[in-house]
Amino acid sequence: MKPTLVVMAAGIGSRYGGLKQIEPIGPGGEIVIDYSVYDALRAGFGRVVFIIRREIEAPFRAIVERHFADRIPVEYVFQELDALPNGFCAPPERTKPWGTGHAVLQCQEVVRESFAVINADDFYGRQSFEILSQWLQGAAPSSSDYSLVGYILRNTLSEHGSVARGVCEVNAARRLTRIAERLKIERAGTGARMEVDGRWLPLSGNEWVSMNMWGFTPTLFKRLEEGFLHFLSEALATPKSEFLVPSVVGDLVTLGQASVEVLSSPETWLGVTYPQDKPTVVAGVKARILAGDYPERLWA
Repeated sequence: MKPTLVVMAAGIGSRYGGLKQIEPIGPGGEIVIDYSVYDALRAGFGRVVFIIRREIEAPFRAIVERHFADRIPVEYVFQELDALPNGFCAPPERTKPWGTGHAVLQCQEVVRESFAVINADDFYGRQSFEILSQWLQGAAPSSSDYSLVGYILRNTLSEHGSVARGVCEVNAARRLTRIAERLKIERAGTGARMEVDGRWLPLSGNEWVSMNMWGFTPTLFKRLEEGFLHFLSEALATPKSEFLVPSVVGDLVTLGQASVEVLSSPETWLGVTYPQDKPTVVAGVKARILAGDYPERLWA
């Protein structure tokens, strides 16, 4: 069975200041998602599931259905604040989604096969999808062996402000031993630095980081369900708390309940965190078109 591509597109994009998931970056009006789906099709994925919010459904569907809905089966699931287990209610001061772990959990009724998870606003590159698809097609559906496409930190930073990254520790066998979600990482000289508990700590820039490009089997959903219940019991009343995929996976690795292979991608990541990042992404896409990686009009 072909793997499924799950695209997390429910994020508000507060730092960007708009709905960055549908900002055009290609010469034919293509958005980042267009290139991800195009690469996924070439790599052998059989279906796309989008995680969105109800309030963006109309403009989001309009773009998807105009561009590629006739080329690959597409489904939608919705991440909403009130999508909670029985006995829990969102506090009135809560305004943002519950995080990437909660987002992926919304797919448990529609995804039964091995699947990839990506961000809607990250340009991962053709070879990243090929590497991950090959791994997924060899994964046993009942296995708790997962994968992560790793990137070098210095290749994922913005010139215009701090970014959030999952900083990874990887052993000699390319297995993830620890992942820590760092919400504030920025360039510093020839390297980088990250803020931890109010202190700035230096980074070389050569660290492995997660860009939320994961390979999972359906066994993850039970783990997410259990983890989300624990999260709600501890952090329901904290308005900005988030239930994140890297945190769940990191806990599973620490407890010996899952193994994660870190897959090395030769691609240079592109992404839009701030409005000022968009010209860099547009230029990067243009360079890939000139190199023959993509046609000028993606869906022509």
